[in-house]
Amino acid sequence: QLQLVESGGGLVQPGGSLRLSCAASGIDLGYYAIGWFRQAPGKEPEGVSCISSSGESTNYADFVKGRFTISRDNAKNTVYLQMNSLNPEDTAVYYCAARTSSDITTVPAMCTSHRGEYDYWGQGTQVTGSS
Repeated sequence: QLQLVESGGGLVQPGGSLRLSCAASGIDLGYYAIGWFRQAPGKEPEGVSCISSSGESTNYADFVKGRFTISRDNAKNTVYLQMNSLNPEDTAVYYCAARTSSDITTVPAMCTSHRGEYDYWGQGTQVTGSS
């Protein structure tokens, strides 16, 4: 069964840190680019960060640059999002999503900010920055 499971969310004081994990089962995450998205109450979803299947390419939304770091451990089939200097505006449900390429054996999967181009989604983890 294909599954992405996020974990690591919680309540954090201003300036605090959390590390989110996106663990995959049923797929070899090494063939997938992984994106992190978030949706705050009453707002549209927005892209946060992405890492290519090789790990060589990473993207960050302007509002998290310098604060968040995405990484992957393909041996553990897991992608991480280290979040530092959190503030109340970071409050949202955070989702990870996976997308592959046209030929997973020869073409690396690259990042995209378009949610519709992701094949699999997790159920999300809540991050709450207290004020």
